[in-house]
Amino acid sequence: MPIRQFQAQRIHAPREFKAIPEQALCVEIGAGKGKHALLFSQANPSQHLVAIERTREKFLAMKKQHELNPCDNLNPVHADAIAWMVHALYPAQVQQLFILYPNPEPHNPAQRWLNMPFFEFLLSRMAPNASITLASNIPEYISEAQQQLDTVWQLPYRLEKIATDSARTHFEVKYLARDELCQQLVVTKPEGYQTRFDDFMPLQGKVTQPNEATTTA
Repeated sequence: MPIRQFQAQRIHAPREFKAIPEQALCVEIGAGKGKHALLFSQANPSQHLVAIERTREKFLAMKKQHELNPCDNLNPVHADAIAWMVHALYPAQVQQLFILYPNPEPHNPAQRWLNMPFFEFLLSRMAPNASITLASNIPEYISEAQQQLDTVWQLPYRLEKIATDSARTHFEVKYLARDELCQQLVVTKPEGYQTRFDDFMPLQGKVTQPNEATTTA
């Protein structure tokens, strides 16, 4: 399906937004109660992970787990992921991105991540050879994402069946316990891949007017 251009310059900053350093990061969108975020941070002490969760109840649960199991390389963030990324992230900053079992948006397919104009902006934040891991228990969701990767975004990926003993998120544990097929796409951003947002700097809490945008047509 055709993708219109994302209007990054019109996105308002999340409440209580705080800027972050321009350093290599990993990011998880929709981190829930933080099970994967904690596991990843503990297993990868040299990598800094920002775990974003919009729902207050889930964020507070993640924050509590982080306080009980502190990791200096984990930064839980309570915000809308799109707004936070537009205001916080620099071009080519993200080394790994995780979108694990997102809302399938059954009544609004345009809100699925690879169908959204925002996905082009997200790609501009990824470093060359960085990876995006998208997991789902819905075969149709994965199939549609594959089609978008092939026809719209033209990105290489591999499709993987998730092992039955995997336990990265609470959803993953639940789905696998029900013998559901869980799959993931591991997408790579190749060297030289270009977007219209490659020179767009983080808004840092400021919203510009459309004619001030650094994007190109």
